[in-house]
Amino acid sequence: MKNPFVLFLVFLLCSCGEKSNTSTVSALPNIVFIFADDLGYGDLGCFGATDIATPNIDRIATEGIKFTSFLSASPVCSPSRAGLLTGRMPQRMGINSVFFPESLTGMDPEEITMAEVLKAKGYRTGIVGKWHLGHMEKFLPLNQGFDEYFGIPYSNDMASVVYMRGNEVEEFKVDQRYTTKTYTEESLKFIDSSEGNPFFLYLAHSMPHVPIYASPEFEGKSELGLYGDVIQELDWSVGEVLKKLEEKGILENTLIVFSSDNGPWLVMEDHGGSADPLREGKQFTFEGGVRVPTVAMWKGKIDPGQVYEDLATQMDWFPTFCKLVGAEIPQDREIDGKDLGPVLFENGNREEDTFIYYMLASQEGYREGDWKIKRPYAGFAGSRGMKKVDAHDTLLFNLKNDPGETTNLAKENPEKTAQMMRAMELAVKQLGPLPESKVSRTPQDNSHYEYLEKKRNQQN
Repeated sequence: MKNPFVLFLVFLLCSCGEKSNTSTVSALPNIVFIFADDLGYGDLGCFGATDIATPNIDRIATEGIKFTSFLSASPVCSPSRAGLLTGRMPQRMGINSVFFPESLTGMDPEEITMAEVLKAKGYRTGIVGKWHLGHMEKFLPLNQGFDEYFGIPYSNDMASVVYMRGNEVEEFKVDQRYTTKTYTEESLKFIDSSEGNPFFLYLAHSMPHVPIYASPEFEGKSELGLYGDVIQELDWSVGEVLKKLEEKGILENTLIVFSSDNGPWLVMEDHGGSADPLREGKQFTFEGGVRVPTVAMWKGKIDPGQVYEDLATQMDWFPTFCKLVGAEIPQDREIDGKDLGPVLFENGNREEDTFIYYMLASQEGYREGDWKIKRPYAGFAGSRGMKKVDAHDTLLFNLKNDPGETTNLAKENPEKTAQMMRAMELAVKQLGPLPESKVSRTPQDNSHYEYLEKKRNQQN
C-alpha cells in the first residue's frame, strides 16, 4: 500500500541538495481544483462523449483516476459549492437555494473552508472564477480563507455581471467570449507567483453555464456546435494548467482534480449538455442532476488508469485535503465528507456508501451501496428555466445494474423498499435539527404598477 506521507519523506530525502531547473519544489503538495459549471456526465471523452474532444481532461483520467459514481452535494450551484469547500451538507448551513446579485446573505464566515485549512498550513490560496456564495464583502473569498480572488462572483446569466479582484469590482463590462481565456491567464499568473510555496488554486469556470461563449479561436471547432466549442476550450484551459506545472517542474508535486458542480441544464437544449447515460439533469435528484464527471491525477502518487466505481462525493475533498497536509479535521461541527486517501493512494475503498439526496430543502432520496430509493414526486409542468418532469410514485433502483434509473424495482422488492425507506428516515433523523434556509432574494413590491393597471382598466 502507498502511504502519501511516506512518499513525501522519500521524495524530500532523495531531492535533498537538489534544485529544480525552473522552480523550487515545496515539501507539501500543490493542489489544483478545476470546477466546471453545469457540465454533464456525458460531455467528456473519458466519460463516453464522441462528438467533443477533451484530450487534456482525458489525460488526467488516463494518468490518474476516474470516478464513475461521484456525487455533488446538490443539483444546483450555490449549495454544491458550499458542500465542496466545507465538506458539509449544505443543508447544515441553511444554503439550499442559489444566491443572486440582490442577495443579502451568503455562506457564513464562521464556516471553515478548505482554503482556511490549507492557508493555516502555509499554503498560498487563490480562487479564479465563479464564487457564488455571497457577494457582500464579508461573504467573499478573501474572508473565507483565500489570499487572492479574481472572477465573476455569481452565475454569468445574472444581472450586473462583473469581474472582481479581491473585494473590488475591476471591470463592469465583461466580454464573456473571453471569460475562459481570462480565467486561464489569471490561473497561470497565480501559479507563477507562488514559486517556492505550496499553493491551492481553485479554478471555478463560469462555463458551460448559460449563456455560453467560446473565444474566436474555438468557435466552430467541435462536432457539437457552440456547446462543444465551449467544452473544448475548457479542455484547452486544463491543458494550459498542466503545461505550466510541467514547465515549472512541479507536476509531480501537484494533485489535480477536475469536476463539475452539478449536472447539465437540459432545459437549455443544445446549449445544455448531456447527462448520458443518466436520467434527467440539473435541478433534479435523479443521477443526471447529481452524478458528475470527476477525474484526478498526481504523477507518481496515484496509480494511472484507475477507475473507482463506488460512491464518492464532492464533500470528500475537504477531509482528504486535511489528511493530505497533516491538518486536523474540525471537531466542533459535523463534517459529512470522508477521506479519499485510501481510494487515491492505496487502491482501497471509501469509508461509507450512503448519501442523502436533497433538491433545495426538499429531501427526495437516499442511496445505500448500489441501491437508491426516491420519494413520490408530484411532477413539474416545466418552465423557461426548469425542465418538465412527470410525477412518479416511490422509486427503487439498483444503480450498479441500472445507472440510468429506467426500471423501478419497488413493487417486485417490497422488503428492500421498506428497508431502504427505514434507512432513509433514520439517516434524515440523525442529521438533527437543520437551520432555516437562508433568504437568497425577496420579491419586488409591484403594487404601484398594479394600482396603475387597475386604475387604467377602470377608466376604460
